[in-house]
Amino acid sequence: MNYRNDRYGNPVSILGYGCMRFTMTGNKIDVDKASREVMLAVGNGVNYFDTAYLYPGNEAALGQIVEQNGIRDKIYIATKLPQYLVGTNPKNIDKFFDEEKKRLRTDYIDYYLMHHLTDISAWNRLKTAGIREWVQDKKQKGEIRNIGFSYHGDTEGFLSILNDYDWDFCQIQYNYMDETSQAGVAGLKAAAAKGIPVIIMEPLRGGKLVDLPSDAKKLVDDSRWNGPAELGFRWLWNQPEVTCVLSGMNSEQMVTENCRSANLAQAGEFTGEDFELIEKIKEEILKTTKVNCTGCRYCMPCPQGVDIPGTFRCYNHMFSEGKRTGRTEFIQSIALQDNPGLPSKCIACGKCEKHCPQSIEIIRSLKEADKALRPWYYKAAIKIGRKFIL
Repeated sequence: MNYRNDRYGNPVSILGYGCMRFTMTGNKIDVDKASREVMLAVGNGVNYFDTAYLYPGNEAALGQIVEQNGIRDKIYIATKLPQYLVGTNPKNIDKFFDEEKKRLRTDYIDYYLMHHLTDISAWNRLKTAGIREWVQDKKQKGEIRNIGFSYHGDTEGFLSILNDYDWDFCQIQYNYMDETSQAGVAGLKAAAAKGIPVIIMEPLRGGKLVDLPSDAKKLVDDSRWNGPAELGFRWLWNQPEVTCVLSGMNSEQMVTENCRSANLAQAGEFTGEDFELIEKIKEEILKTTKVNCTGCRYCMPCPQGVDIPGTFRCYNHMFSEGKRTGRTEFIQSIALQDNPGLPSKCIACGKCEKHCPQSIEIIRSLKEADKALRPWYYKAAIKIGRKFIL
Protein backbone atom coordinates (compact mmCIF):
# COMPACT_ATOMS: atom_id res chain seq x y z
CA MET A 1 0.00 0.00 0.00
CA ASN A 2 1.19 3.51 -0.78
CA TYR A 3 0.73 6.30 1.74
CA ARG A 4 0.67 10.09 1.67
CA ASN A 5 1.07 12.16 4.82
CA ASP A 6 -1.61 14.20 6.50
CA ARG A 7 -0.95 17.71 7.78
CA TYR A 8 0.96 16.41 10.81
CA GLY A 9 3.07 13.84 9.01
CA ASN A 10 0.91 10.79 9.74
CA PRO A 11 0.81 8.28 6.85
CA VAL A 12 -2.65 7.89 5.30
CA SER A 13 -3.32 5.09 2.83
CA ILE A 14 -4.01 6.50 -0.62
CA LEU A 15 -7.00 4.13 -0.77
CA GLY A 16 -9.65 4.88 1.83
CA TYR A 17 -12.61 2.70 2.76
CA GLY A 18 -15.98 4.38 2.16
CA CYS A 19 -18.21 2.54 4.59
CA MET A 20 -21.47 4.01 3.28
CA ARG A 21 -21.81 1.12 0.83
CA PHE A 22 -21.60 -1.75 3.32
CA THR A 23 -23.87 -4.54 2.06
CA MET A 24 -27.44 -4.39 3.38
CA THR A 25 -29.52 -7.49 4.13
CA GLY A 26 -33.07 -6.25 4.29
CA ASN A 27 -32.83 -2.97 6.19
CA LYS A 28 -29.75 -3.95 8.20
CA ILE A 29 -26.04 -3.99 7.44
CA ASP A 30 -24.54 -7.44 7.01
CA VAL A 31 -21.89 -6.89 9.69
CA ASP A 32 -20.23 -10.30 9.28
CA LYS A 33 -19.70 -9.74 5.55
CA ALA A 34 -18.55 -6.16 6.11
CA SER A 35 -16.14 -7.34 8.79
CA ARG A 36 -14.44 -9.77 6.40
CA GLU A 37 -14.06 -7.04 3.81
CA VAL A 38 -12.78 -4.48 6.32
CA MET A 39 -10.21 -6.88 7.73
CA LEU A 40 -9.03 -7.80 4.24
CA ALA A 41 -8.54 -4.09 3.55
CA VAL A 42 -6.66 -3.59 6.83
CA GLY A 43 -4.47 -6.57 6.03
CA ASN A 44 -3.62 -4.92 2.72
CA GLY A 45 -2.65 -1.66 4.39
CA VAL A 46 -5.83 0.45 4.23
CA ASN A 47 -5.98 2.65 7.34
CA TYR A 48 -8.59 5.35 6.56
CA PHE A 49 -12.27 4.51 7.15
CA ASP A 50 -15.00 7.03 6.32
CA THR A 51 -18.54 7.05 7.72
CA ALA A 52 -21.14 9.64 8.81
CA TYR A 53 -23.94 10.26 11.27
CA LEU A 54 -26.67 10.00 8.64
CA TYR A 55 -25.50 6.77 6.94
CA PRO A 56 -28.09 4.30 8.33
CA GLY A 57 -26.50 1.93 10.83
CA ASN A 58 -23.06 2.71 9.43
CA GLU A 59 -21.24 4.16 12.42
CA ALA A 60 -22.55 1.42 14.69
CA ALA A 61 -21.48 -1.31 12.26
CA LEU A 62 -18.00 0.13 11.88
CA GLY A 63 -17.68 0.52 15.66
CA GLN A 64 -18.67 -3.11 16.18
CA ILE A 65 -16.19 -4.34 13.56
CA VAL A 66 -13.34 -2.26 14.95
CA GLU A 67 -13.96 -3.34 18.54
CA GLN A 68 -14.44 -7.05 17.80
CA ASN A 69 -11.26 -7.21 15.74
CA GLY A 70 -9.17 -5.02 18.06
CA ILE A 71 -7.97 -2.67 15.32
CA ARG A 72 -8.69 0.77 16.77
CA ASP A 73 -5.01 1.65 17.07
CA LYS A 74 -4.33 0.45 13.51
CA ILE A 75 -6.79 2.69 11.66
CA TYR A 76 -8.08 6.22 11.35
CA ILE A 77 -11.82 6.81 11.70
CA ALA A 78 -13.42 9.70 9.84
CA THR A 79 -17.00 10.70 10.55
CA LYS A 80 -19.10 13.80 10.14
CA LEU A 81 -21.15 16.30 12.12
CA PRO A 82 -24.63 16.66 10.55
CA GLN A 83 -24.29 20.45 10.50
CA TYR A 84 -27.67 20.81 8.77
CA LEU A 85 -29.30 19.49 11.99
CA VAL A 86 -27.33 21.67 14.39
CA GLY A 87 -28.92 25.04 13.72
CA THR A 88 -27.44 27.69 15.99
CA ASN A 89 -27.78 25.77 19.26
CA PRO A 90 -24.29 24.81 20.52
CA LYS A 91 -25.76 22.03 22.68
CA ASN A 92 -26.69 20.15 19.50
CA ILE A 93 -23.03 19.82 18.54
CA ASP A 94 -22.20 17.89 21.70
CA LYS A 95 -25.37 15.84 21.36
CA PHE A 96 -24.42 14.53 17.91
CA PHE A 97 -20.71 14.15 18.69
CA ASP A 98 -21.32 12.14 21.86
CA GLU A 99 -23.77 9.88 20.04
CA GLU A 100 -21.24 9.28 17.27
CA LYS A 101 -18.51 8.31 19.72
CA LYS A 102 -20.92 5.90 21.38
CA ARG A 103 -21.89 4.32 18.07
CA LEU A 104 -18.25 4.01 17.03
CA ARG A 105 -17.23 2.64 20.45
CA THR A 106 -14.34 5.08 20.71
CA ASP A 107 -13.41 8.07 22.83
CA TYR A 108 -11.78 10.03 19.99
CA ILE A 109 -12.28 10.71 16.28
CA ASP A 110 -9.23 10.90 14.05
CA TYR A 111 -10.79 12.98 11.27
CA TYR A 112 -13.97 14.91 11.99
CA LEU A 113 -15.79 16.71 9.19
CA MET A 114 -18.50 19.33 8.90
CA HIS A 115 -20.81 17.32 6.64
CA HIS A 116 -22.11 18.53 3.29
CA LEU A 117 -21.26 22.24 3.24
CA THR A 118 -22.63 23.83 0.06
CA ASP A 119 -21.48 27.41 0.56
CA ILE A 120 -20.10 29.79 3.18
CA SER A 121 -23.51 30.42 4.79
CA ALA A 122 -23.67 26.92 6.32
CA TRP A 123 -20.21 27.42 7.82
CA ASN A 124 -21.21 30.86 9.12
CA ARG A 125 -24.17 29.33 10.97
CA LEU A 126 -21.83 26.85 12.62
CA LYS A 127 -19.59 29.70 13.71
CA THR A 128 -22.63 31.37 15.26
CA ALA A 129 -23.21 28.14 17.20
CA GLY A 130 -19.65 28.35 18.55
CA ILE A 131 -18.07 25.62 16.42
CA ARG A 132 -14.58 27.16 16.46
CA GLU A 133 -14.40 27.26 20.23
CA TRP A 134 -15.94 23.80 20.45
CA VAL A 135 -13.35 22.31 18.07
CA GLN A 136 -10.50 23.96 19.97
CA ASP A 137 -11.75 22.41 23.21
CA LYS A 138 -12.14 18.94 21.69
CA LYS A 139 -8.71 19.04 20.10
CA GLN A 140 -7.10 20.10 23.38
CA LYS A 141 -8.81 17.16 25.11
CA GLY A 142 -7.71 14.75 22.37
CA GLU A 143 -11.26 13.87 21.35
CA ILE A 144 -10.68 15.19 17.82
CA ARG A 145 -7.31 14.83 16.07
CA ASN A 146 -8.08 16.59 12.75
CA ILE A 147 -10.91 18.90 11.73
CA GLY A 148 -12.19 19.25 8.17
CA PHE A 149 -15.25 19.62 5.95
CA SER A 150 -16.89 17.80 3.06
CA TYR A 151 -18.13 19.97 0.23
CA HIS A 152 -20.79 20.06 -2.48
CA GLY A 153 -21.03 23.40 -4.24
CA ASP A 154 -19.10 25.55 -6.69
CA THR A 155 -15.42 26.45 -6.67
CA GLU A 156 -15.97 29.96 -5.35
CA GLY A 157 -17.87 28.68 -2.31
CA PHE A 158 -15.21 26.06 -1.64
CA LEU A 159 -12.43 28.63 -1.67
CA SER A 160 -14.39 30.89 0.68
CA ILE A 161 -14.72 28.12 3.27
CA LEU A 162 -11.17 26.88 2.73
CA ASN A 163 -9.73 30.32 3.46
CA ASP A 164 -11.97 31.14 6.41
CA TYR A 165 -10.52 28.69 8.95
CA ASP A 166 -7.37 26.78 9.82
CA TRP A 167 -8.54 23.42 8.47
CA ASP A 168 -6.57 20.18 8.86
CA PHE A 169 -8.10 18.51 5.79
CA CYS A 170 -11.05 18.64 3.39
CA GLN A 171 -13.12 16.24 1.28
CA ILE A 172 -14.36 16.94 -2.24
CA GLN A 173 -16.11 15.18 -5.11
CA TYR A 174 -13.51 14.86 -7.85
CA ASN A 175 -12.90 12.62 -10.88
CA TYR A 176 -11.96 13.08 -14.51
CA MET A 177 -15.50 14.13 -15.42
CA ASP A 178 -15.70 16.64 -12.55
CA GLU A 179 -12.35 18.31 -13.15
CA THR A 180 -13.92 21.76 -13.59
CA SER A 181 -17.08 21.34 -11.50
CA GLN A 182 -17.77 21.59 -7.76
CA ALA A 183 -14.46 22.33 -5.98
CA GLY A 184 -12.67 21.05 -9.07
CA VAL A 185 -8.99 21.01 -9.84
CA ALA A 186 -8.78 24.67 -8.81
CA GLY A 187 -10.02 23.77 -5.33
CA LEU A 188 -7.73 20.76 -5.13
CA LYS A 189 -4.66 22.83 -5.94
CA ALA A 190 -5.71 25.66 -3.63
CA ALA A 191 -5.99 23.27 -0.70
CA ALA A 192 -2.65 21.66 -1.53
CA ALA A 193 -1.01 25.09 -1.74
CA LYS A 194 -2.10 25.68 1.86
CA GLY A 195 -0.73 22.29 2.92
CA ILE A 196 -4.24 20.91 3.48
CA PRO A 197 -4.72 17.20 2.64
CA VAL A 198 -7.57 16.42 0.25
CA ILE A 199 -9.78 13.34 0.56
CA ILE A 200 -11.60 12.38 -2.65
CA MET A 201 -15.19 11.12 -2.74
CA GLU A 202 -17.11 9.87 -5.79
CA PRO A 203 -13.91 9.01 -7.68
CA LEU A 204 -15.94 6.90 -10.11
CA ARG A 205 -19.16 8.94 -9.92
CA GLY A 206 -21.01 6.18 -8.08
CA GLY A 207 -19.91 3.57 -10.63
CA LYS A 208 -20.76 5.63 -13.72
CA LEU A 209 -17.08 5.73 -14.73
CA VAL A 210 -16.99 1.93 -14.55
CA ASP A 211 -20.16 1.30 -16.56
CA LEU A 212 -18.86 3.21 -19.59
CA PRO A 213 -20.42 3.48 -23.05
CA SER A 214 -19.33 0.54 -25.21
CA ASP A 215 -16.92 2.57 -27.37
CA ALA A 216 -15.28 4.06 -24.28
CA LYS A 217 -15.03 0.64 -22.68
CA LYS A 218 -13.22 -0.67 -25.76
CA LEU A 219 -10.70 2.17 -25.48
CA VAL A 220 -9.88 1.04 -21.95
CA ASP A 221 -9.73 -2.62 -22.95
CA ASP A 222 -7.13 -1.74 -25.58
CA SER A 223 -5.02 0.27 -23.13
CA ARG A 224 -2.45 -0.73 -20.50
CA TRP A 225 -4.98 -0.32 -17.70
CA ASN A 226 -6.78 -3.17 -15.99
CA GLY A 227 -10.31 -1.83 -16.46
CA PRO A 228 -12.14 1.49 -16.07
CA ALA A 229 -12.02 1.49 -12.26
CA GLU A 230 -8.25 1.27 -12.15
CA LEU A 231 -7.96 4.01 -14.77
CA GLY A 232 -10.23 6.31 -12.74
CA PHE A 233 -8.33 5.71 -9.52
CA ARG A 234 -4.89 5.99 -11.11
CA TRP A 235 -5.88 9.30 -12.77
CA LEU A 236 -6.51 10.63 -9.28
CA TRP A 237 -3.42 9.13 -7.67
CA ASN A 238 -1.35 10.54 -10.52
CA GLN A 239 -1.95 13.94 -8.90
CA PRO A 240 0.30 14.53 -5.87
CA GLU A 241 -2.26 16.94 -4.41
CA VAL A 242 -4.64 14.00 -3.80
CA THR A 243 -4.07 12.49 -0.36
CA CYS A 244 -6.63 9.67 -0.18
CA VAL A 245 -9.30 8.32 -2.53
CA LEU A 246 -12.42 6.79 -0.98
CA SER A 247 -13.96 3.66 -2.45
CA GLY A 248 -17.27 2.18 -1.34
CA MET A 249 -16.00 -1.40 -1.33
CA ASN A 250 -18.57 -4.13 -0.67
CA SER A 251 -16.93 -7.31 -1.92
CA GLU A 252 -13.63 -9.02 -1.19
CA GLN A 253 -12.84 -9.00 -4.90
CA MET A 254 -13.28 -5.23 -5.02
CA VAL A 255 -11.08 -4.77 -1.95
CA THR A 256 -8.34 -6.97 -3.42
CA GLU A 257 -8.40 -5.28 -6.82
CA ASN A 258 -8.45 -1.73 -5.44
CA CYS A 259 -5.62 -2.50 -3.03
CA ARG A 260 -3.59 -3.93 -5.92
CA SER A 261 -4.08 -0.68 -7.85
CA ALA A 262 -3.19 1.44 -4.82
CA ASN A 263 -0.03 -0.59 -4.29
CA LEU A 264 1.15 0.17 -7.84
CA ALA A 265 0.06 3.80 -8.16
CA GLN A 266 2.57 6.64 -8.25
CA ALA A 267 2.18 10.38 -8.66
CA GLY A 268 3.27 11.59 -12.09
CA GLU A 269 3.04 8.16 -13.73
CA PHE A 270 0.62 9.16 -16.49
CA THR A 271 2.03 9.45 -20.00
CA GLY A 272 0.79 11.59 -22.85
CA GLU A 273 -1.04 8.55 -24.18
CA ASP A 274 -2.82 8.09 -20.85
CA PHE A 275 -4.08 11.67 -20.87
CA GLU A 276 -5.18 11.26 -24.49
CA LEU A 277 -7.09 8.13 -23.46
CA ILE A 278 -8.93 10.07 -20.74
CA GLU A 279 -9.90 12.78 -23.23
CA LYS A 280 -11.18 10.21 -25.72
CA ILE A 281 -13.27 8.55 -23.00
CA LYS A 282 -14.70 11.89 -21.99
CA GLU A 283 -15.61 12.55 -25.62
CA GLU A 284 -17.51 9.25 -25.78
CA ILE A 285 -19.35 10.03 -22.55
CA LEU A 286 -20.17 13.55 -23.73
CA LYS A 287 -21.74 12.25 -26.93
CA THR A 288 -24.85 11.68 -24.82
CA THR A 289 -24.89 15.32 -23.67
CA LYS A 290 -27.75 17.67 -24.45
CA VAL A 291 -25.77 20.93 -24.30
CA ASN A 292 -22.24 21.22 -25.67
CA CYS A 293 -20.97 23.17 -22.66
CA THR A 294 -17.27 22.69 -21.85
CA GLY A 295 -17.44 24.50 -18.50
CA CYS A 296 -15.09 27.24 -19.71
CA ARG A 297 -17.15 29.86 -17.79
CA TYR A 298 -16.80 32.59 -20.43
CA CYS A 299 -20.53 33.12 -19.91
CA MET A 300 -19.97 34.01 -16.26
CA PRO A 301 -20.73 35.90 -14.16
CA CYS A 302 -24.42 36.09 -14.98
CA PRO A 303 -25.92 39.46 -13.94
CA GLN A 304 -28.83 37.60 -12.35
CA GLY A 305 -26.63 35.03 -10.59
CA VAL A 306 -27.60 32.01 -12.72
CA ASP A 307 -25.06 29.19 -12.49
CA ILE A 308 -25.02 28.56 -16.23
CA PRO A 309 -22.25 25.94 -16.53
CA GLY A 310 -23.41 24.21 -13.35
CA THR A 311 -26.96 23.95 -14.67
CA PHE A 312 -25.80 22.52 -18.00
CA ARG A 313 -23.50 20.03 -16.26
CA CYS A 314 -26.41 18.66 -14.21
CA TYR A 315 -28.72 18.69 -17.23
CA ASN A 316 -26.19 16.70 -19.25
CA HIS A 317 -25.75 14.21 -16.43
CA MET A 318 -29.47 13.46 -16.61
CA PHE A 319 -28.82 11.90 -20.01
CA SER A 320 -25.34 10.48 -19.55
CA GLU A 321 -25.88 9.06 -16.05
CA GLY A 322 -29.63 9.04 -15.43
CA LYS A 323 -32.32 11.58 -14.57
CA ARG A 324 -32.08 11.01 -10.84
CA THR A 325 -28.30 11.51 -10.82
CA GLY A 326 -28.51 14.81 -12.67
CA ARG A 327 -31.34 16.13 -10.55
CA THR A 328 -29.67 15.09 -7.30
CA GLU A 329 -26.48 16.84 -8.35
CA PHE A 330 -28.49 19.96 -9.22
CA ILE A 331 -30.10 19.98 -5.79
CA GLN A 332 -26.79 19.48 -3.98
CA SER A 333 -24.58 21.86 -5.91
CA ILE A 334 -27.01 24.61 -6.91
CA ALA A 335 -30.52 24.53 -5.43
CA LEU A 336 -29.47 24.21 -1.78
CA GLN A 337 -27.02 27.10 -1.80
CA ASP A 338 -27.90 30.16 0.25
CA ASN A 339 -28.27 32.21 -2.95
CA PRO A 340 -29.02 29.51 -5.53
CA GLY A 341 -28.09 30.10 -9.16
CA LEU A 342 -31.37 28.72 -10.49
CA PRO A 343 -31.92 28.87 -14.27
CA SER A 344 -35.36 30.35 -13.63
CA LYS A 345 -33.61 33.62 -12.69
CA CYS A 346 -32.63 34.16 -16.34
CA ILE A 347 -34.17 37.34 -17.82
CA ALA A 348 -32.88 36.66 -21.35
CA CYS A 349 -30.51 39.64 -21.39
CA GLY A 350 -28.24 37.76 -23.80
CA LYS A 351 -24.92 38.78 -22.26
CA CYS A 352 -23.86 35.15 -21.86
CA GLU A 353 -24.50 34.21 -25.48
CA LYS A 354 -22.21 37.01 -26.72
CA HIS A 355 -19.27 35.43 -24.88
CA CYS A 356 -19.91 31.70 -25.43
CA PRO A 357 -17.11 30.21 -27.61
CA GLN A 358 -19.35 27.20 -28.38
CA SER A 359 -22.15 29.46 -29.72
CA ILE A 360 -24.65 27.73 -27.45
CA GLU A 361 -28.20 29.07 -27.45
CA ILE A 362 -27.92 29.54 -23.70
CA ILE A 363 -31.26 31.25 -23.07
CA ARG A 364 -33.26 28.53 -24.80
CA SER A 365 -31.15 25.77 -23.27
CA LEU A 366 -31.55 27.16 -19.75
CA LYS A 367 -35.34 27.01 -20.11
CA GLU A 368 -35.15 23.41 -21.29
CA ALA A 369 -32.75 22.49 -18.49
CA ASP A 370 -34.91 24.12 -15.84
CA LYS A 371 -37.98 22.23 -17.00
CA ALA A 372 -36.08 18.92 -16.95
CA LEU A 373 -34.19 19.46 -13.71
CA ARG A 374 -37.10 20.84 -11.70
CA PRO A 375 -40.38 19.01 -12.34
CA TRP A 376 -43.05 20.04 -9.87
CA TYR A 377 -42.24 17.33 -7.34
CA TYR A 378 -38.54 18.31 -7.33
CA LYS A 379 -39.52 21.94 -6.80
CA ALA A 380 -41.44 20.83 -3.73
CA ALA A 381 -38.51 18.73 -2.52
CA ILE A 382 -36.13 21.66 -3.00
CA LYS A 383 -38.41 23.96 -1.03
CA ILE A 384 -38.56 21.50 1.87
CA GLY A 385 -34.83 20.85 1.66
CA ARG A 386 -34.00 24.55 1.82
CA LYS A 387 -36.12 24.97 4.96
CA PHE A 388 -34.46 21.92 6.53
CA ILE A 389 -30.85 22.74 5.67
CA LEU A 390 -30.80 26.54 5.46
